[in-house]
Amino acid sequence: MSAAYPFSAIVGLAELRLALVLNAVSPAVGGVLVRGEKGTAKSTMVRALASQLPAVAVLPGCRFSCDPAAPDGQCPDGPHDPTVAGTTRAARLVELPVGASEDRLAGSLDIERALTEGVKAYEPGLLAAAHRGVLYVDEVNLLHDHLVDLLLDAAAMGTSHVEREGVSVRHAARFLLVGTMNPEEGELRPQLLDRFGLTVEVAASREPRERAEVVRRRLAYEADPDAFAARWAEQDAELAERILRARKLLADVVLPDAELERIARVCASFEVDGMRADLVTARTSIALAAWHGRTEVLAEDVRQAALLALPHRRRRNPFDAPGLDEEHLDEALRDPEEPQGEPEPEPEPEGDGPDGGGAPPPSADGDPSDGSGSAGEAPESTRAAPSSAAGTEDAPVEGAPAAAGGGREQAAVAAAEPYRTRLFAVPGVGQGAAGRRSRARTANGRTTGAQVAAGRVTRLHVAATVRAAALHQRARGRTGAGLVLRRADLREAVREGREGNLVLFVVDASGSMAARKRMRAVKGAVLSLLLDAYQRRDKVGLVTFRGADASLVLPPTSSVEIGAARLAALPTGGRTPVGAGLLRAHETLRVERLRDPQRRPLVVVVTDGRATGGPDALGESRRAARLLAATGVASLVVDCESGPVRLGLAARLAEDLGGGPVVTLDELAADGLAGLVRDTRSAA
Repeated sequence: MSAAYPFSAIVGLAELRLALVLNAVSPAVGGVLVRGEKGTAKSTMVRALASQLPAVAVLPGCRFSCDPAAPDGQCPDGPHDPTVAGTTRAARLVELPVGASEDRLAGSLDIERALTEGVKAYEPGLLAAAHRGVLYVDEVNLLHDHLVDLLLDAAAMGTSHVEREGVSVRHAARFLLVGTMNPEEGELRPQLLDRFGLTVEVAASREPRERAEVVRRRLAYEADPDAFAARWAEQDAELAERILRARKLLADVVLPDAELERIARVCASFEVDGMRADLVTARTSIALAAWHGRTEVLAEDVRQAALLALPHRRRRNPFDAPGLDEEHLDEALRDPEEPQGEPEPEPEPEGDGPDGGGAPPPSADGDPSDGSGSAGEAPESTRAAPSSAAGTEDAPVEGAPAAAGGGREQAAVAAAEPYRTRLFAVPGVGQGAAGRRSRARTANGRTTGAQVAAGRVTRLHVAATVRAAALHQRARGRTGAGLVLRRADLREAVREGREGNLVLFVVDASGSMAARKRMRAVKGAVLSLLLDAYQRRDKVGLVTFRGADASLVLPPTSSVEIGAARLAALPTGGRTPVGAGLLRAHETLRVERLRDPQRRPLVVVVTDGRATGGPDALGESRRAARLLAATGVASLVVDCESGPVRLGLAARLAEDLGGGPVVTLDELAADGLAGLVRDTRSAA
């Protein structure tokens, strides 16, 4: 087996290196979330970390890595013999695959043996294997929500619980949690972000020499991994020894009251939710002091800890990018009694007129004027500025024919403030990824029935199992009070929950939508639906149509943040090729069905329904709509038509799409407590 890539040989990534080391010094910090673009050595550095961790003493034969000095009194393999000597092994790096099941993560009880033999047989999962080591989750943002919840609960509590039909097992699960993710593939929920102690943003260096050194070292490692590791063994050994010394020093580090108040002041200044940020910053500051060989926390430790512990906790809405304003941080770190410094005096004017550099005296109406210029010419400051695409009302008048060549393109306008929208669900019952939009058969949810168990039973339906076995008790010779069970009697619970869908937005960006206030409202509506998709764990895609064609602006992705950014940059203008937009949506869904066949789509068409761009533009749009409807896709039409005269073209388009709901921009917002708009097909 080839040697792992040495930790000391990794070029750059100083902040990530420090965050990992601090967690190795003090696992109570709470782990690290590593965010960054692909190909930045995130996984390489995390895997290299395991070799730097001190060896652990364990009891032989214990599957839960109990410490001989303090064995877990509730260990499923216990009670342990106190006379048995412990052994030493290297700290483990356990990797959690994205597609892992709940049983693989937490472990599972053998329900069949529990019922038929009366024994509590437990198979440990990855949480048990990672105890006193490192649990690494690559692409943690793609992990199913219920697994992330279970994982972070175990990390916070230090224990893992497995509950199956009244049988309970508990074991210790203390580990260093490290997650990596590419933000382009979707963000973690703010609640889950908060559970990671520290976060680090990584990016590839743009310095040619540093990039060349990365490649040079990687090629040397691939040519001879063992020789390359030997070259860096001394540096790695020194680093491991320093981590061990810092661990021993940790208990002696003092956090003065002044620095604790500084931490509280900083966290309050950034308006973080709850108290976890204060705790993590304090623990990180203590670990930093120990790492530097000091027994007292200094202000510089607090500043460095805040840079690692706060960026992912200051997001105020899902579209905010994690980050920290360092000027704001320095202001919050300053002691209240510390002098602010004298303000710099404003420079004195050097003259009274243009030649002296001074401002001209104001005119009688208050505007500056130097009196120069031609007769009748307005001063420079009062002349009309050139029209700005972002702030003038110069869009084509609605209903006016487009200019030759597709009409004038208008620059992007800002979206209106997002709001809470109604719930639009896909009809029927699906089997897609867990989410919060449409009904689906899922591993978690309310029990709606039972079925014959096909494989290993993990969700036993006790009542159905007893009913199936009761019919055969006399034939099986039952004489006592116990129930005689056979494998064929076992029934699994069928559970119904909610799934996430693919919400494909098809947005009209033509000249008929280009009026400033109108497009601002349309973008606000789409942004609101994007926010709803984020909260309901959907994938999203964005198709726009204008001019002569349609474009797939955003291929289906879990990153609604990218969808919001693409929407913000969307220009408008030109004709209205509705048919082209629907055909592009049809092709996008065809390809996506091959990639993710279980995820059901919901097509959201945002348009006024006016089809222009050819002699039979309306007929083309109707044929494209019927083609899309023939695939059975669920649809929603957001009618953007405005003005006193309404043609009702969007409603006609909705009929061609299969009779899905039609709502105006005003009707899109949620009303009442439930805020539900149900498709007539789902009601049936």
